[in-house]
Amino acid sequence: MDVGSVEDVPTVLVLPCEPRPVRLMNTVWADRHGVHEALTVPADLARWLTATCLTHPESTVTATDLHTAITLRDALRRLAALKTQDTRPAARSAIHDIDAAVHVVNQTAATGPCRDTLDVLGDRLRLRPTAPTADPAIALATVAAEAIALLTAPDLILNACHAPGCVLYFIKDHPRREWCSTACGNRARAARHYRRHHPTPNSATEAP
Repeated sequence: MDVGSVEDVPTVLVLPCEPRPVRLMNTVWADRHGVHEALTVPADLARWLTATCLTHPESTVTATDLHTAITLRDALRRLAALKTQDTRPAARSAIHDIDAAVHVVNQTAATGPCRDTLDVLGDRLRLRPTAPTADPAIALATVAAEAIALLTAPDLILNACHAPGCVLYFIKDHPRREWCSTACGNRARAARHYRRHHPTPNSATEAP
């Protein structure tokens, strides 16, 4: 199964290789039927937090936690749009003000300690992500702290996927990568081929 395609795929599996802040941004997703909200009830957030190794499966998620997550998600999408110069109408965030978005991220990050640790794999040092917690508030604080690092990292390129109908973000991990997934790349190429062979009446004539 192509987990990069959002159609008929559980939302926790949408672009699972992306960093957790990007995965939270992508809990707003789209298919041929329109734009969808993945976090509608606390149980949705509980599944997402468990799938991203942030909380234990038995953790209790409240309506307050859900509100915090959605507010953080909307703030991150606003900042991602700023960073990527994203103008996709369907991808617009519920938070419009940049300063307000920054405040949400900083405020959320401040509610929990950073608990990442150093790990050794063979002869390489690596970051060992925060261990799962029983507290959803601390888990969301972890995502906010990771987002601060991600949005300001000079060596990471955050991109918006401009395939037809897509509202997702992704980390550009290859110089030639243009789309969030193979499915979106195929849709974009198909749309480009269609426009080339079915020009609109007002379009300029292509040079031979």
